[in-house]
Amino acid sequence: MTDATPAPAPPTSDGEVTTGSRDLQRLVASSDAIATESHAIVVTDLNKHYGDYHALRDINLSIPGGSLTALLGPSGSGKSTLLRAVAGLEVPDGGTVVIGGEDVTFIPPQSREIGFVFQHYAAFKHLNVRDNVGFGPSIRKQPKAEINRRVDELLEIVGLAGYQERYPTQLSGGQRQRMALARALAVQPKVLLLDEPFGALDAKVREDLRQWLRGLQSETGVTTVLVTHDQEEALDVADHIAVLAEGRIEQWGSPREVYDQPTNDFVKSFLGPTARLRGVLVRPHDLVLSHEAVGDAVPVTVERVVHLGFEVRVELLDPDHGPLAAQTTRGEAARLDLQIGQRVYVRTGQAPAA
Repeated sequence: MTDATPAPAPPTSDGEVTTGSRDLQRLVASSDAIATESHAIVVTDLNKHYGDYHALRDINLSIPGGSLTALLGPSGSGKSTLLRAVAGLEVPDGGTVVIGGEDVTFIPPQSREIGFVFQHYAAFKHLNVRDNVGFGPSIRKQPKAEINRRVDELLEIVGLAGYQERYPTQLSGGQRQRMALARALAVQPKVLLLDEPFGALDAKVREDLRQWLRGLQSETGVTTVLVTHDQEEALDVADHIAVLAEGRIEQWGSPREVYDQPTNDFVKSFLGPTARLRGVLVRPHDLVLSHEAVGDAVPVTVERVVHLGFEVRVELLDPDHGPLAAQTTRGEAARLDLQIGQRVYVRTGQAPAA
């Protein structure tokens, strides 16, 4: 990763912030778990069946060390199955998984040096926060004093200092997920695997935590793979995105590449709103409205005008091809003085300067 911006301080509750970057730098600097290029994940010709269902189809994927990669796709696309195969929680029917140059295809999860965070916390309810976070190092028979030091540092980093004696039921959803991240980092993993870790949280907490995760990953450099069905989340935090559908990788690239240069209509439609103009899939913000027929503009009727803060969505009806929507600015919408039932023209292009 090239982003050297210090990680933002994590939230102490679902809205407040605390400091912890210095502790994080000290913790990571003293650890041999910092990911490098040698810790890249390489998946080759991976297949997985559940009976007659083909969950993964000839998956080939190489994830650079130190990056944050999002596996993005709808339900049933195979993204979680792929992550679980990397983790060792699923045994593939064919193909290989390599982590840090080592073939781990048939190595059990506990021997892969990974950290794994699930959507629903998976906390030990009978253990307090300290013992939950320290569980991994304790079963590895690390010295108790070292475990306590690491746990205290991690809890400071994730904004849960002072919560050591609380139990999972005494934490909010955001706090429990931060505890889960601390527990995953406690084992000093080569790679961090996140299976929709913020999916069960409300929108504001999810946004806060993903920004914090971006900063945390940037500063630690741990190779991280995030499974999500949230397009905005993937575009916001990832260095690379693999878009999956029906067990296949449809496209791999940077967020800008997959959004601006989609390989097919599925990727384009899944990565954000789309509309069809004369049968061609386009982005609503690429449509231009006018009162006059310009070039190949199509006549349409205004069905609805929806104000969404700075933007305005204009719902239109093409008599030949059905409904579509254009997205414009408040200023442009005001200039056009759009009215329901009004006939206007739509084309792809660039709106005139205000």
